Amino acid sequence: MVLIPVFAILAVAYGRSVATGEMRESLRWWALAVFVFAATTDGIDGWVARRFNQRSDFGAFIDPLADKGLLLTGVTVLGALDWGEAGWRLPLWFVLLVWLRDAIILFGILYLKSGGQQVKIAPHWSGKLCTVVQMTALGWVMLRWIPLSPQWPCLVAGLVTIWSGINYIQQGLRILEDRRRLKV
Repeated sequence: MVLIPVFAILAVAYGRSVATGEMRESLRWWALAVFVFAATTDGIDGWVARRFNQRSDFGAFIDPLADKGLLLTGVTVLGALDWGEAGWRLPLWFVLLVWLRDAIILFGILYLKSGGQQVKIAPHWSGKLCTVVQMTALGWVMLRWIPLSPQWPCLVAGLVTIWSGINYIQQGLRILEDRRRLKV
């Protein structure tokens, strides 16, 4: 979580340098390095916790926050600023879709908890796939290796985002149905 503001500062500074025509590439590479390092250490941390059975309530709470914080910061910055030629950014529809899915999931969890429902926060495999394809779209914009518009990886990531969101909504509805059956 400590690296999220570092990434944001570097990413915004690079985007501004593009806007002024300077394109300070060192800022882009530093932003990318911080992003990759933060994502990698988060993945390693999760693997170590599972592998050596070092899970904790705090870790179960903070890990998804760190994941979402990094991803949503990246999506927001890379959707707001060009990272190359005009329009080389995440499309607005994709930024809104990612935020909407996560907001629906968050409010769904809060709604279930407000009804006294115990909600185990455990990612569905479709959510993990969603994170991977969203990160791929971010990497596509940051790396600029293939001159194919960011619209294409965002289209794939958008479809997976919708599919994953539907899975989480269905999971929440099953929890509600189970709660109703127990009350009867």
